[in-house]
Amino acid sequence: IEQLFQRLHLDKNKNKLKIVEVLQLTAHSLKCHKSYAEEKLVWSFIQKLLMINYRARFTNVKYTSEQHHTQQRDSDDLKAMSYSNKGTGQSEQIHPMDVQMAVFHCADGFLKQLMVTKLSQCQYALPLLVPDPFTQQTEFPLWTFRQINKSWKMRNTNNETISKSQPIYKTKTPMVFFFRFGSVSSSKSQLMNSLINEKHDTFFHRNCPGSSRTRVLMDGVVEIAWFCPSGTNADKFTDCVAFCNLHGDAGDHEQQLQILTEMASVNVVLLPRQDRNDRHAAKIQNLYKDRKPLICLFTEDESTVKKMKKGKFQIGLKDRNQSDVSKELRRIINDCLSETSSTFRLEDVSKHSDIRVDEEDDEDCRRGREAAQQMMSLLEKKDLTEIKETFLPHQGKLWHQWSQMNKELHRLGADETEMDINRKHTELKEIREQQHKLKISEFMKFFIKEINSEAANKMYFFKWLRILLDERRSDDLSALHHKWSAVVKPKENHDESEQLIAELNELKRISEKLQAAALGLEHIMREIGQIYESCSSVKKNKKDLQVHFSSLPSLAAEMMISGYPLELMDGDAAHVPLIWISAVLDELVQKLGDQRVFVLSVLGIQSSGKSTMLNAMFGLQFAVSAGRCTRGAFMQLVRVSDEMKTQMNFDYILVVDTEGLNALELSGRSTRHHDNELATFVVGLANLTLINIFGENPSEMQDVLQIVVQAFMRMKKVNLNPSCVFVHQNNVSDVTAGEKNMEGRRRLQETMDEMTKLAAEEEDYDAECFSDVIRFDVQKDVKYLAHLWEGSSLMSPPNPDYCENIRELKKTIMSHASNSDRIRLIDLKDCIKDLWEALLNERFVFSFRNSLEISAYRKREYNNLPWSLRSAMMETENKLHNKIENGANHEVKETDLQRELKKASVEVKKYALKFFEIDKDKHKLIQWKKSLDIKIKDVQENIVRETKRKLNETHVNTLYEKSKELALKPKYKENDEETLKKEFDLFWKQYLNKIITDTPIIKDIDILRDVKLLLNDVYESAPVDHRRESRDILTVTSYADYVQSKKYFGLTGALKNVFRSAKEKLGIILSLEDEVQISLLVTDILQQTDKMIQSFNISKMGYNINCIQQLAGYIKRRVTEHQKQQVKYVFKNEFFKDLVLSICKRANKKITDQHRLFRDRNYPLIYVEKKREEYYSIFKKFCYEATSTAIFGEIICQKLKEPIEQSVYKKTARDLANEMRTECPSLRGNRSNLEKHILETLAEEEDFDKYMDYINNPRDHFKSFIRDEVSIYITDKFSVSVLPKMKENIELLQQKIMEAAHKSTEHVQENSGDVGLWLKSFTQRLSDELIFSEKDLCGVKHDDIDVDFKILKDVIRKELSSITSNIHKTNISNKKMDFRFRPDELLIDHFCQCCWVHCPFCGATCTNAIENHHGDHSVAFHRVIGIKGSHCFLSQNFCVDICTNLVASDKDFLTIDGLFRCNEYRKAGGVYAEWRITPDCFELSYWKWFVCRFQKDLENHYKEKIVGKGEIPNQWKKLRKQDAIESLDKYF
Repeated sequence: IEQLFQRLHLDKNKNKLKIVEVLQLTAHSLKCHKSYAEEKLVWSFIQKLLMINYRARFTNVKYTSEQHHTQQRDSDDLKAMSYSNKGTGQSEQIHPMDVQMAVFHCADGFLKQLMVTKLSQCQYALPLLVPDPFTQQTEFPLWTFRQINKSWKMRNTNNETISKSQPIYKTKTPMVFFFRFGSVSSSKSQLMNSLINEKHDTFFHRNCPGSSRTRVLMDGVVEIAWFCPSGTNADKFTDCVAFCNLHGDAGDHEQQLQILTEMASVNVVLLPRQDRNDRHAAKIQNLYKDRKPLICLFTEDESTVKKMKKGKFQIGLKDRNQSDVSKELRRIINDCLSETSSTFRLEDVSKHSDIRVDEEDDEDCRRGREAAQQMMSLLEKKDLTEIKETFLPHQGKLWHQWSQMNKELHRLGADETEMDINRKHTELKEIREQQHKLKISEFMKFFIKEINSEAANKMYFFKWLRILLDERRSDDLSALHHKWSAVVKPKENHDESEQLIAELNELKRISEKLQAAALGLEHIMREIGQIYESCSSVKKNKKDLQVHFSSLPSLAAEMMISGYPLELMDGDAAHVPLIWISAVLDELVQKLGDQRVFVLSVLGIQSSGKSTMLNAMFGLQFAVSAGRCTRGAFMQLVRVSDEMKTQMNFDYILVVDTEGLNALELSGRSTRHHDNELATFVVGLANLTLINIFGENPSEMQDVLQIVVQAFMRMKKVNLNPSCVFVHQNNVSDVTAGEKNMEGRRRLQETMDEMTKLAAEEEDYDAECFSDVIRFDVQKDVKYLAHLWEGSSLMSPPNPDYCENIRELKKTIMSHASNSDRIRLIDLKDCIKDLWEALLNERFVFSFRNSLEISAYRKREYNNLPWSLRSAMMETENKLHNKIENGANHEVKETDLQRELKKASVEVKKYALKFFEIDKDKHKLIQWKKSLDIKIKDVQENIVRETKRKLNETHVNTLYEKSKELALKPKYKENDEETLKKEFDLFWKQYLNKIITDTPIIKDIDILRDVKLLLNDVYESAPVDHRRESRDILTVTSYADYVQSKKYFGLTGALKNVFRSAKEKLGIILSLEDEVQISLLVTDILQQTDKMIQSFNISKMGYNINCIQQLAGYIKRRVTEHQKQQVKYVFKNEFFKDLVLSICKRANKKITDQHRLFRDRNYPLIYVEKKREEYYSIFKKFCYEATSTAIFGEIICQKLKEPIEQSVYKKTARDLANEMRTECPSLRGNRSNLEKHILETLAEEEDFDKYMDYINNPRDHFKSFIRDEVSIYITDKFSVSVLPKMKENIELLQQKIMEAAHKSTEHVQENSGDVGLWLKSFTQRLSDELIFSEKDLCGVKHDDIDVDFKILKDVIRKELSSITSNIHKTNISNKKMDFRFRPDELLIDHFCQCCWVHCPFCGATCTNAIENHHGDHSVAFHRVIGIKGSHCFLSQNFCVDICTNLVASDKDFLTIDGLFRCNEYRKAGGVYAEWRITPDCFELSYWKWFVCRFQKDLENHYKEKIVGKGEIPNQWKKLRKQDAIESLDKYF
């Protein structure tokens, strides 16, 4: 036994298999093999079982060659032939049922329950009594049966068909018990299968595939299965009957034998022959004497049926036809059952005290059951119609009223006034307050108490509550079904009697009653959500809520993590509880981190198998029974395994299941509007939507198709990129291969195109066919599923083809997922909010009504108001900053700042008011007037805070005087060092507290947050994809996604057809000329914004959002100017947004570092703390009555420390840059030499991503390469070059400082001057060498300082030596240094101030060393054109042409202006006319080698194939890397 577990890599006692591990998405779950290695058997079985594939048991084992040889040797060994079958040798195949039972023994309670539920769905027998493999203690796993429901049909005495559906654990049925004594030649399990279902192996038997003689874990196991009749004449039994099967010799398992023979209605025993001396004869005799029917089957007897006495039969099996035996045995069993009233109930097995019951043995399970039962007891004797109203009042009328009112508020009529709007807002608030006043029922209090407990039984409590609620619902549904049958019959007979009308009214009343009584875990969680929303809305807790309402979302998040679905849209109120959902998602982020999710949704008509499909695909537990179809929308997390995370780049799949479209329950409502609303919501939310169609006839799905098309059109309006897969669930057994379904696909395409045209008319959308609206491939994105069941009877097992189709569909979904954008959990909240807010407006914000408002709102004048405001404010700030810098010492108060800003603020407000009053669209714009007022106020307050923050010198300059005053107090004159230290520390702490109180903190900045805030201010109403992550526009291979192209630009005739053909094949066409034009624009904007950032001087002035405003304003102006030129495209809003974001992301580190430098220099707390030791030294000198000269000299040198550092760094950086220009091979020559080294390095490293960075963004790649070279050089040469230079520069600067001190002393003595004159002379003499002025000492009063100038020079020399001793230890690239003066930046300025224009064909960079040079662009070293992503003409194949060959040919190329010959490329005009490309027959080995080396990478990157016209010539494939590197010498 232990060896079996080891071979299966299982451990019964440690690390139980958990359901969370099993349900995660793994690479294994996507694969299907004919055979598996032993260590994979367990996971293969589990994955197939989760997909309800009954072939899970029939798995072949794949042995290694070593195992195979061992097996061969054993079979040749005579001893092996007599090997005992009680053990499992390493060479023997593992029995399939041992795999199943091993998993069962090693699974935790929840996985066992799921496993048994799936076995039941596979129509397999289930473990009823299970001996522990090590202790032999018998266990009754009652818990595992709790989720199983069985349905069957039977005929009553009036020959009417009656349907029944019950949880199996409480169902009373007859039970037939099969067992054997001794070893028998016939298969007992196979015989039982022939009784129940000849076409399916309900019980595994010796002749099943994969069976072996040796099995370890099945002896003593009792399995149970139920026959469920279909209410037809073909039924083998007329009622539901249980069949139990004891495996192994019953004589060895007396406990199981005794229990089952007592509980059975009929006992059936298999024996070899009649033998009175048999050791089991006594047991058989007792059974014979018992009144209970007994059937003896003798495997070695040839006789037919013999009736020994009433209820006692014997049948011979030897050499008899199995079909005849089955027929005889079935007849006898039916006769016996008709004469007995004995019934069997599964729960009653637990009454036997000598067996272990899992529910009782597991304390957590038992406590969870007790809590759930206690909670359910509160519902006893309650009227069905009053259950929700009494126990769940928060989700009742008030919530429905609030939902309806909120929709009305978003869908205002043309005649509604501001008074109406205010009234509705007030009503909404009042409804929430009334909702908040509702009392929480004892039912809900008990639930909240339980889920707040820390006990481990919490998950068991959820499960038990769900089980008991479903049990109650099942009872209610049975009553409905019974009533339905009574009504349907007269209706079918066209009975128009008054009785029928009365019955129909009664049925309607019962339906409404059941709807009111429907109570599931989802309704309880909905109540929790509404309690939270009511508390959150009124901002206070409920008196009778035993916990704070803020803790409730955490509980829902825990449930989602544990695998429970959460209601996303309330199906009854048809509303999304946004406050609740947002809070739960926030808690998910807290618990899981900001995980990446791929959102998968499903749409289809009611009862089309959507939920069943999801459950089979991911092992989920969405409700699937006919009586409780999903209402609204539910979301559930599917965890992705670690191995898959790296492949798929997401952490979870968020599955969204929806209610059926055209649902009968919604009749009487506006179903079309509801369906459109639901479809649009879930499609907009999802990365991929499965459109589920039951059957293949498109006419039946016309409404669904129209809903989907309209939803996609709406998504398209906000630049979303939804995708879909159509899934046809056929009701035919034979699903033909994809190639044979061409006719069905064609019909689907025609139907979709027709529906698209209809929807386009309604939505005012320009679309001719489905592919105009959605990314969809009719060949790849149409899937056919076999029917779920293999037959029509209730005993039919699931169709294995269905399971295989599901697996293929799952692979398709994963393929979409790997190529799709992901969304972070933290952004999902905003996505849900934006979508729902848009849907509340009935149409998206780009509907007719809102489009006019947006057009007015986005007027240039109004758009520029926030920017005009910030610009005026910044001018004021600069003026105040200059006053502070020059005024030196006086304190500027907040009132002074407000006064300075008032004039600018008044001007901006006046302009805004004028705009709102006179504009022709003022009635649309007025709604934003208040928000603009708030913005003006916010910016004004911000500028005050920013300016006040910069008043730093006041604090620093008073420190000298404070230290002096403190030291001169009499009590400090004779204190020792320790006392002085304590007193100074106390003073220092008090002073720092004052700084903290008086000065706002200079916070760390978040550039990207500011960018998004600014863009939201200006473009809050623009159409934008809320879900897609912004792309780095500086590295994109094409700008086609950023432009909107006018239709064919007036082209006609053949040229129009060429253009249309190219567009169909390639998508949006953007000519090479256009691509180059846009690239030039982006490059130039990038260079100019770099200069702007440099000019901001952030290290001196600090950062504020005005920097971003100026950058965005400049970028917007350039983009607008570009569009005014004669270009044939219009930029989407995403172009401007992504360009601003990309430039700011690129500059983020530079700006952040510079601001950090500013903060360290200017924030009083940081600056003053750095001066602590300096002023403690001054304090001590005063205390010890040091001379004024010594103190003054120390202050001078301390003030010189930072200027000396900066001067030394700058000089050393210049020296190093000069040295590297001669010593470093890559930096020695011109830019061409540098590029040669870059290309050599790229070839040596063979890193495709780095190549693409160089190709798409050469300027940044050059900069990065230079920085790396400088860093390596400094590291390698620090001790031999960098350090000596720093020491030399320090010594030179010391000499100049001492010389300035000497001459200043002479100057003072000659003019009989004082300290002030000495300082003035000293600072002036150093002004060329250091940034140091009298202002740096402005806080130090020197009129009372008595300085001995004769010894001042010696004091300065001594102090100077001390402070410069550590400077040379600091790295030259230290971030303290001004960014502009680092050696790498000096070299970047030298090499990168040149032309960066790209060749319009291949993208190679012009080699001219002058930026904006006169004359043509040129480059000696052109590339293979396809490297930039270019296609072969009218093809999607990679282009392997080379510019220098192409311009010598008469091939054609296409621009937006038409076709041109390559040898006349300048005639194409534009950028083509600005390039000189010389035909060249030399071998371009380098780029040819690159294409061969990275063929697969290029194909994956550009989604193109290097075949056909783009096939690589064989000569290229012979090139080696060394050939490529050596070829560079020809061109550089």
